Amino acid sequence: MATTSTVPRFPSPISSTSTSTSTSTPKPPQLHFKAHNAASFSQQISQNSLALSLRREVLLKGLAAAAAGAVLPLLKAPPSFAAKEVEVGSYLPTLPSDPSFVLFKASPKDTPALRAGNVQPYQFILPPTWKQLRIANILSGNYCQPKCAEPWVEVKFEDEKQGKVQVVASPLIRLTNKPNSSIEEIGSPEKLIASLGPFVTGNTYDPDELLETSVEKLGDQTYYKYVLETPFALTGSHNLAKATAKGNTVVLFVASANDKQWKASEKTLKAMLDSFQV
Repeated sequence: MATTSTVPRFPSPISSTSTSTSTSTPKPPQLHFKAHNAASFSQQISQNSLALSLRREVLLKGLAAAAAGAVLPLLKAPPSFAAKEVEVGSYLPTLPSDPSFVLFKASPKDTPALRAGNVQPYQFILPPTWKQLRIANILSGNYCQPKCAEPWVEVKFEDEKQGKVQVVASPLIRLTNKPNSSIEEIGSPEKLIASLGPFVTGNTYDPDELLETSVEKLGDQTYYKYVLETPFALTGSHNLAKATAKGNTVVLFVASANDKQWKASEKTLKAMLDSFQV
């Protein structure tokens, strides 16, 4: 008895128009998915891709949140030597002899050079409304301690209406080959300011800008004091400076103001300059 074949029929590999009677090896069968199976398979791939994308997004957000959680405490708790950016009267002690000023005493926690022992502690007074400014790492000397070849900025304070002050430290070796030299051994006031003048003005120094020099003795320490009129200075058209040498460093205190600030704060800036000592 003849049986009905259940093997699916495929197109004949030989064209129906061919007249050749030769026998040839049939081509392998070509499988065809039904339309609904293909659509289902494509949909499944799309769903898998979407799921992977969502998992990746969740993972990245989780990593970002974790990173932010690790960084935020650092941002909220800056190093102690960083500027506080608030009025100094909120955290510095009032000067007993004059309540219109507060006293800033630099300690090793304040700057990299003080921690490295390259600068001896210094102090000066300033009005309570002034604010401490942040100092870029490249200017702070943090990158070169304990052996810096060029001057760096220790601290800087400012008041928009009165002016600004900063302390600049210079390696003694930059000015003399004699270790532990006193400021008198480095040279005259004019010779010293010729070397450090650009760090007073922020750009260049012209001897004609020097209006007045004086020498002051505080205990065993000698200080050179300067009054400069600097119309082209980046720091301001009026600059006061005071310098001394101690250990392996020359420390320079600079008070600066523009014309408008100078009219209102000349007396205050000179009081700040006089108070500076190492």
